[in-house]
Amino acid sequence: MMVSAAKEARATIVDISFHEFNPFGISGMVIIAESHLSIHTWPEYAYAAVDIFTCGEIIRPEVAARFLIEQFESKSPSIVELKRGILSPLTNERLPHKITDPQLEYV
Repeated sequence: MMVSAAKEARATIVDISFHEFNPFGISGMVIIAESHLSIHTWPEYAYAAVDIFTCGEIIRPEVAARFLIEQFESKSPSIVELKRGILSPLTNERLPHKITDPQLEYV
């Protein structure tokens, strides 16, 4: 479901890693070029915590969140959106998530 959520959000999947705990529970990460999606589950409490971290203007994290809520048939979803990224102090605009000026690239 996490991989499908990343695809629904139009993310570029780079790597996938999940671990199943004994006797139950899963933690996993879908690394995307635009950041990551992670999940930690506690089936004994019917609870899952999901983080969807993205950058750029193409990715649609809200689509991934809605997809997961539907797939998990969540009875009481809670969504908290945190804006991240650097805002330009001069124009109050978001800076691009990729460096486009060759003079600013790391050596």
